[in-house]
Amino acid sequence: MELTYEVGQPIRQFLIDNRQTFESQLLAEANNVRDKIEEIQMIGNINLLENAHKLVLFVVDEKKDEVVSFAEQEGIAWAKHSLTLALKIEWIQAIRRTLWNFLYEHDRFTEKTNSLEAFYYMESKINDLIDKFLNGFFINYSTYKDKLIEEQRKLVDNLSAPIIPITSKISILPIIGTMDRNRVTVIEEKVLLEIGQRHVQKLIMDLSGIAEMEKEVLQLFLKLLDGISMMGCEAVITGLRPDLVRNMVLEVEFGQNFETKGSLQQALDGYLQMNDTTVN
Repeated sequence: MELTYEVGQPIRQFLIDNRQTFESQLLAEANNVRDKIEEIQMIGNINLLENAHKLVLFVVDEKKDEVVSFAEQEGIAWAKHSLTLALKIEWIQAIRRTLWNFLYEHDRFTEKTNSLEAFYYMESKINDLIDKFLNGFFINYSTYKDKLIEEQRKLVDNLSAPIIPITSKISILPIIGTMDRNRVTVIEEKVLLEIGQRHVQKLIMDLSGIAEMEKEVLQLFLKLLDGISMMGCEAVITGLRPDLVRNMVLEVEFGQNFETKGSLQQALDGYLQMNDTTVN
């Protein structure tokens, strides 16, 4: 390893002056990351080599606040672009090993004979700051991911109950896909809130696009219809398939708090015509 050194040169300047050698050794230490550097730069605009130098200089300068702030920045950047955590771990560990190699070479040039106490102090200081970076990185990565997942969950929840106003008093709720306990709960919360805020008098719920409902879910759905009725709104169910009707009849005591129509179009034709007649 070819290194340059000037008498009395501090480790910081030693690292700066031997940057290219540092990069070469770092890349040799991180086999998997080496082939991904350009891809990571393109995906997230993250310069791994530049960031590695920034981190080691913060560490040798003992700039704890800068290390923590940089970890936050890096954690968010990697989470935002869904970059692989395994690559980041390998990269940081390669930085750690390479930095220690350069600390050793610097001590050889300065002909230091450090006591065990001095060595362990240095080891504690360097590794503690790198560990702080890793800890801060993972906390911010996880926090950003959790926030993103929560935002996506809310979006899915909204799409799970797309209430569409038809008139000032009539709305449609088309339900498509699988109905489970969680989805019924989401629909219940949104439907009751919407009825209260918009003073919906008639809610047409089209079930033609849903898969089968288990008995427990069906019971929860019928309780939702009770809630709609208690809010002073009339529920109209359309698109009931024969198998769903059969399950209702066999497994659940039928209430009288909702009306049924054969299809969504039939319900719309009837209620909109009725609404036009009322207006005229």
